[in-house]
Amino acid sequence: MDQTAPLPVPSAPVAEPVAPVATVPINAPSPREQLSRQIAAGQAGNAGDGSILSQLKSNPFFTAGFGLAGIGACVAFAQRGLRRGASLLRRRLLVDVEISRNDESYQWFLHWMSQYQKQQLAATAAQAAAAAQGEKPRVLTSLIQRFTPGLHHLSIQTKNVVHPNGSLHTYFSLIPGPGRHVLRYKNTFIAVDRARDTKSFAHDKGSPWETVTLTTLYSDRHVFEELFAEAHKLAMQLQEGKTVMYTAWGTEWRQFGYPRRKRPLESVILDQGVKERVVEDVKDFMASEKWYFDRGIPYRRGYLLHGPPGTGKSSFIQALAGELDYSIALVNLSERGLTDDRLNHLLTNIPPRTLVLLEDVDAAFSNRRIQSDEDGYRGANVTFSGLLNALDGVASAEERIVFLTTNHVDRLDEALVRPGRVDMTVRLGEATRYQISQLWDRFYGEVEGSEEAKSRFLQQMESLGLIEDEQGHGRQGDYRPSTASLQGLFLYNKGNMEGAIAMAPGLLPGWSSEESDIPSRSHAAMQPARSAV
Repeated sequence: MDQTAPLPVPSAPVAEPVAPVATVPINAPSPREQLSRQIAAGQAGNAGDGSILSQLKSNPFFTAGFGLAGIGACVAFAQRGLRRGASLLRRRLLVDVEISRNDESYQWFLHWMSQYQKQQLAATAAQAAAAAQGEKPRVLTSLIQRFTPGLHHLSIQTKNVVHPNGSLHTYFSLIPGPGRHVLRYKNTFIAVDRARDTKSFAHDKGSPWETVTLTTLYSDRHVFEELFAEAHKLAMQLQEGKTVMYTAWGTEWRQFGYPRRKRPLESVILDQGVKERVVEDVKDFMASEKWYFDRGIPYRRGYLLHGPPGTGKSSFIQALAGELDYSIALVNLSERGLTDDRLNHLLTNIPPRTLVLLEDVDAAFSNRRIQSDEDGYRGANVTFSGLLNALDGVASAEERIVFLTTNHVDRLDEALVRPGRVDMTVRLGEATRYQISQLWDRFYGEVEGSEEAKSRFLQQMESLGLIEDEQGHGRQGDYRPSTASLQGLFLYNKGNMEGAIAMAPGLLPGWSSEESDIPSRSHAAMQPARSAV
């Protein structure tokens, strides 16, 4: 009997375990309700402790607000600490220099800064031109010039100069404007802040108040002395060989126009020995400061120059200022609104190394109308006693040289010309034989045959009765020409000695060209001008 193996019975598949499915109750509370229940449970748990502190601690809104306030306080404290730390570092590491507008170095620095910027631009242009020609610039120099900042805020400064012939010339210059600038001076970076306060104005000028603040590292503070020394040197170079004129503007002195070229002392021809005597006296006074102080004498000196118009009074003062390297401060006593107090203030605060010039003092107090008339005119407010006190009063300044000029010395009060106010009186009269000879040499000294022509010109003047003879005997006529009229004659005949000799009769008053055989261009041309030298 065949025995067959039993057929295998298939086993039932084993069921994998199934993860339990979470059942959500139908009445499950929302998150807001859960938060409300937690708050209520906390209140119930603390029902036995009813202190306010416990309730505040258990309040999540309060704890969250307190945390935010604490963070804000910490941030504010940190900000204050950073500010104070930065201020401390600034005081330790930086140094500031402030220049106000009233200081004399204010304009010096602005002018120097603009010129210094021009030099840097010129150096950059030269380097670019060299690079274009194939020259390789140094890497360090190129980087320094690349990172050197320039001026981006500029202001324009305009000056109008009226010349004696009436022509008006306008000059423009660019200076650093209000704002922040950065410059590099001797490898030191300097921050420049030119601030303008539009709410405050200078009472004497009516312009906004301005300051310039320079900031650099404390270790580089020595550059300020070098910078201002260079700015002062540049300002003096602009005035070198020139005479600065000042005029009164309110209660201060302001420069009048551009500095004028110094007039040589030799160009003013005075009578023999007069010029030398005045110059020697002024120089002796300037060297005698200690002598005056030791004896308790006020250190000031006054000079009175008088004489007919055109004799060189103002010209001599201008030439003397150039000889002494002094400036000139002009005072117009007939100016409307000039009071005694203002005049005293001006004469007390004179710019250093400056001569004071009061021209035509005889006309300042003659025929004056003090109170307003029907025509609305009001004369100057300076009184004669105010002038006397300003010149030699208790509050008058020392270290001062004053020059007064007049055409009529007989009109001056004795109190004005007494010693102490006027220490030296000099008369500059009409042209003498010596002056005419010196003027001729100055105009025609380089022309051939000048000596022979000069002799004929002097003989012509002598025959006309205008000068004395060689022995010094008196003239035949009563009229004598001024040096201004002679200068006008020589200027009209530049390089023409024969023309000057022929036109000598034109110096006589009332002379007409029809009385001479000289060919006339016009009657006005034959009359040399008699204006002041």
